[in-house]
Amino acid sequence: MAHVTLIGNLRQFTGGVTELDIEAANVRQLFVRLGEKHPALAPHLEKGLAVAIDGQIYQDALLQQIGSDSEVHILPQIAGG
Repeated sequence: MAHVTLIGNLRQFTGGVTELDIEAANVRQLFVRLGEKHPALAPHLEKGLAVAIDGQIYQDALLQQIGSDSEVHILPQIAGG
């Protein structure tokens, strides 16, 4: 299972949970499973977030693959400049 860490204000939608293990093959599946586990988080998952998988940051990465032993961080989207 991938180890997922929620960064920033996302914990307000999970009752304070910031780390959990979830089985998911890609980011879209991860977001669906997170939304099922924490319904208040669901509307916030696909907008304005970046995802770091094993140290590589992705934006707009719904189809990005997640390994079974990946470290995944979900964080506020990084603005370019």
